[in-house]
Amino acid sequence: MTDLEPGALRAAYDSQIRPEIPDPVPAGVTVERDGPLVRILGLDHGGFLTYRTLDGLAGAELDALIARQVELFRQRGESVEWKLNAHDEPADLADRLRAAGFVPEDRETVLIGPVAPLAGAVPVLPEGVRLREVTSRADLERIAAMEQEVWQADRSHLVTGLEKEIAADPQSITVVVAEAGERVVSAGWVRYLTNTGFASLWGGSTLEQWRHRGIYRALVAYRARLADQRGKALLQVDASEDSRPILERLGFVPVTTTTPYVYTP
Repeated sequence: MTDLEPGALRAAYDSQIRPEIPDPVPAGVTVERDGPLVRILGLDHGGFLTYRTLDGLAGAELDALIARQVELFRQRGESVEWKLNAHDEPADLADRLRAAGFVPEDRETVLIGPVAPLAGAVPVLPEGVRLREVTSRADLERIAAMEQEVWQADRSHLVTGLEKEIAADPQSITVVVAEAGERVVSAGWVRYLTNTGFASLWGGSTLEQWRHRGIYRALVAYRARLADQRGKALLQVDASEDSRPILERLGFVPVTTTTPYVYTP
């Protein structure tokens, strides 16, 4: 698909990427269905709720669906994220989630860009910085430590989740670090979405003193080349407000926004 009109891209995102289910499903991860809702358990530090559409559920039926998730995760003693996109229906879904105890976190912009021109870019890294593909737990722990420094929050769940995905199928995901000497200064990973034209980009956090030096752009281009080698035509990113302007300058198109609504028992 090469049409970069936002409406066409959003339709492709809905039909090809959603619901966002790991493929293959890693060992120890459970995928369950509750009507149109897909519930993912055991991937990292909590549950994840995803869907393509809620099939017209509204009113009391929708409230009952939400209440079942709250009760299940209350009993498990785990938090759960409901991924809400701005174009999801019904229009009062966010209000119903808040009423049930879900709390919105930072909104991100869903952007989609063409692989080919991004793969052809040759960004220049700062002197002494190199990109390297990694798979070991030790390297994943170094990434989590870098992310914790950036966000001032525990990121150890990344180690668990990424390790499970790599073990399930090392060809479905590539994790890339940017290193200055022995220090991880940035990192990102790319998932190659089975039976779609998409790859999706994740991570991209960079230590503050290493920002504005081309490292993030280099990570995007490197992962675009990996996607191109696997025949993918489009890249999808859930971007923070820091990343969104950079990605738009690289040719990514905003198609919707997404907000994590999190219930914590």
